[in-house]
Amino acid sequence: MLTPARHRLAVWGDPIAHSRSPRLHGAAYGVLGLDWEYDRRQVSEARFDTALRGLDGSWRGLSLTFPLKGAAFRAAATLDRRAELTGAVNTLLLQDDGAHGFNTDIGGIVASLRDEGITAVVRARIVGAGATATSALVALAELGATWIEIAARRPEAVAPLVDLGASLGVAVAAASFDAPSFAPVDVTIATLPGDAPVADAAADALAQAGGFLLDVVYGHWPTALASAWERADAPSTWGLGMLLHQAVLQVRIFVSGQVEVPLDDEGAVLAAMRLAVVED
Repeated sequence: MLTPARHRLAVWGDPIAHSRSPRLHGAAYGVLGLDWEYDRRQVSEARFDTALRGLDGSWRGLSLTFPLKGAAFRAAATLDRRAELTGAVNTLLLQDDGAHGFNTDIGGIVASLRDEGITAVVRARIVGAGATATSALVALAELGATWIEIAARRPEAVAPLVDLGASLGVAVAAASFDAPSFAPVDVTIATLPGDAPVADAAADALAQAGGFLLDVVYGHWPTALASAWERADAPSTWGLGMLLHQAVLQVRIFVSGQVEVPLDDEGAVLAAMRLAVVED
């Protein structure tokens, strides 16, 4: 059972000053009438375990961003299925029996694509092979993808994603980031940092066969890939929807302990969060 006295929350990461999570969560708890504190704190991966042990009984939970999702995974007493699959935790619910880990990034990707009318995917591409690519792969599998290509600068980095795909019944193939052409897909999810350099030729080749683009970046806009999709007159969206929806799932967890349980008047909560982040 969640203890009412647990009223403190925060987002941890390194760096962290850019995080919009305090505005998002503050807006949500205002609509819900909850007098909770939500702050940000710079915590390095090396200091994570010590910082976590230092929290007292007033703490309800943590949001985790780069580079702490692996450390949070290792610290969790229990894990939801999405966290188990990815080895990444972006949400810790702190209770008397320990820290309980969740991955809400996957749900954020799925909901963001559904907002764009994409409810099913067969063939997809992920650009980048880092931590976010793992969540993107699971999200695409949940939407029905049977074949996913990973375009990466280092094809050897794709091996863990191939293994994950096999466990989900999805064929995963590696492709050179600089290939002259690509096979057509329904959806592309770009997981590169917003300021990552991408040559126009590579970006244009990806856009020509990329279907709908979800670029997870919500700063540094437009990215090189988003600009290529615009040149190709192809549909795209940025990462704001993913950011909002993953945060709503975090709020669900902090309120009820259950990621599947909708909030009271969740539509109003989402609207307030969207307004807060747009104004930020």
